[in-house]
Amino acid sequence: MDFDSLDGIQRDPYPLYERARSTPGLTFVPDLDAWLVARDADVREVLLQPDTFSSAGALRPDVTPGPAALAVLARGLGNRPTVVTTDGHAHRRLRAPLNSGLSAARTAALRPYMAEQAAALVDGFAGDGRTELMTAYARKLPGAVIGRLIGLDPADVPAAVHGSHRAEQLLFRLMPEAEQVAAAEDVVALQHLLDRCVRARRAEPRADLCSTLVAALAPGTGELTPDQRNELVSSLQNFLIAGHLTTTALIGTTLLHLLRHRDQWERLRAEPALIPAAVEEAARYDSAVQGFRRTTTRPVTLAGTRLPAHATVFVAYGSANRDKARHARADTFDITRPAGRHVAFGHGAHGCPGSHLARIQLRLTLELFTRRLPALRLDPGHAVTMRPTLIHRSPEALHLVWEA
Repeated sequence: MDFDSLDGIQRDPYPLYERARSTPGLTFVPDLDAWLVARDADVREVLLQPDTFSSAGALRPDVTPGPAALAVLARGLGNRPTVVTTDGHAHRRLRAPLNSGLSAARTAALRPYMAEQAAALVDGFAGDGRTELMTAYARKLPGAVIGRLIGLDPADVPAAVHGSHRAEQLLFRLMPEAEQVAAAEDVVALQHLLDRCVRARRAEPRADLCSTLVAALAPGTGELTPDQRNELVSSLQNFLIAGHLTTTALIGTTLLHLLRHRDQWERLRAEPALIPAAVEEAARYDSAVQGFRRTTTRPVTLAGTRLPAHATVFVAYGSANRDKARHARADTFDITRPAGRHVAFGHGAHGCPGSHLARIQLRLTLELFTRRLPALRLDPGHAVTMRPTLIHRSPEALHLVWEA
């Protein structure tokens, strides 16, 4: 695989998407090793046919860790199918406790905690006149929130957040062997942290998501079996990564595009009622999860292209959200855009169960920043570079300045 080319696609996939949408049929992209599903109608067709387009390979890594890193990972737990990589009954079984744990009532009950954490983070840098948003805020708020929801000890949240980022790096970044091994050590540490939480909740259940998962996936009161522990750690690790890395990315891209389009930032400051619409527009315009792979279970024709069984397609949410057939002026960032049906949080059976939680955090962030830091702007001394991934698209760093 040509990583130089893949890197370019990951950092700015939109030119490729535009070409694919204007080309009849599907486009095969060697660097993705998949047929690119780029048009909104085709993306929705795939997502509504899970029996034909399986999610089993949804999280196939861009990079296979080397033998030394794999030896480290062998000391960990997990490596079981998750809600993202299953279909049918298995998917419904794994998703049901997440739906319960992420109910509207449960997420609403977390709102005061989210607001408190967000305000405390801003208090930490508001008087400095500058900050690097991703490190100082965008990683910390979603990490604290998802840790609270799972039921992690607050002292363990930084390690859990770090381990999640290292898991993503290990599977989606090309790194030297020594760095791979170090990342694998961090991932294994995260897995053992989650295993301790699982076993503690088996002994003493609480009103948290970890307890909900244990009760649903390992009913009973006896000691957990190795298989149960591995499945629970897999599910929790997947939820932790999806639950905070996506929101971290959304916070970064939302602030980036609002400040790049200064008229939009000023409009938002003047009209806070536009904040919900701004959240939806930011998610549509530059989706955090650009897409997932699917694998055909039988021969099928999609967009006029005949696909054999076992073909891989990349279902590009980010491309669908720029499709002019669905969204007028699709390449324009406009927070006054009328409500529309984007697919930034997926669609169908695999729609994101935590989208409501992410939206609340984005809204709180915009309410807080427009009020506390109205003169916020991008630091002209730092160029913005996007992270090389299609899983959690966001700035590598986002340097901001204002008059303290």
